[in-house]
Amino acid sequence: MDDKNVKEAIHNQHDKGYKFLLSSKRVFIELLRSFVKHEWVNDIDEANVVRVDKSFVLQDFADKEADLVYRVKLKEKEVIFYILMELQSTVDYQMPYRLLLYMVEIWRSILKDIPKKESRRKDFKLPVIVPIVLYNGVRKWTAKTSYKETLNSYETFGEYAVDFKYILVDVNRYTKEELLKLENLIASVFLLEQKVEFEEIMKRLKELSEILNNLDKDEILLFKAWFKKILLARLPEEERENIERIIDENKEVKIMISNLEKTILQEMKEREKRGIEKGIEKGIEKGMERGIGVTVIKLLEKKFGNVPEEYVKKIDGANRETLMAIVDNIFEIDKIEDLDKFLK
Repeated sequence: MDDKNVKEAIHNQHDKGYKFLLSSKRVFIELLRSFVKHEWVNDIDEANVVRVDKSFVLQDFADKEADLVYRVKLKEKEVIFYILMELQSTVDYQMPYRLLLYMVEIWRSILKDIPKKESRRKDFKLPVIVPIVLYNGVRKWTAKTSYKETLNSYETFGEYAVDFKYILVDVNRYTKEELLKLENLIASVFLLEQKVEFEEIMKRLKELSEILNNLDKDEILLFKAWFKKILLARLPEEERENIERIIDENKEVKIMISNLEKTILQEMKEREKRGIEKGIEKGIEKGMERGIGVTVIKLLEKKFGNVPEEYVKKIDGANRETLMAIVDNIFEIDKIEDLDKFLK
């Protein structure tokens, strides 16, 4: 991938996580070679890969998914790879149907751009479309991967029922060991994207240190830009500026990881300390309120004798401001029901 493509990918802020990364031809090929177990994957040459700058996602799903289209020359024949990135956590059982709509739209778009004379030739053929679904939800993907299995009575009509299959890449189903073994950018991203606790992310980042350090300059730029987006989204706003600076300024991946770990651990300790201090303050405040509440009940008992249970409960739940208002007006309270104007 040339510098121009790297810079375009990094500065294209509207792209969502995986779309941002897979806009790099090299990362796209890496995805296929790592997670698609078919021999034809090894015949793909980066020089014969062209990204189509168009989205086919339906408007209804624009906030839940993103897509990428690549034209690839494979053994002198054009093939279309359609990657749909499913960004919602729930499984969509209509996925085969949606993919069919997108594929038909791609073929329609191709026919629209071809002279009618050529498309009407007897030997004209549309390119094969290979649909791929990239899913990063926590729940296991249980939707059918074969289109005909979503059709009623498809068994009766056999080969006459419309059919195709899509390739599923289910990010959270790969084990840590499988992803570390691949030793590349896309597998590293999958490992960090899996739904795990923040401490585990930092642990995994350290384990990936050597792999990330061996990436070339362009891939490191892509990783850092992606990681910044993902990591910052998980941090409180007041911590983001410091973390962003560490990611941008440290060119060596190992140093960046070391500095991130130290800074984030320190921030977490500070956050915990602030939380404890806040808890103590709240505890003291609550204790003071209880003390004032006891005083209020004693004053009322002296004035009226027995205080009904309903008023005791209300006084116990009242805040400091309300309780102090009762104390300040204790001599103006002529009957117990006068408390109602304070204990609303």
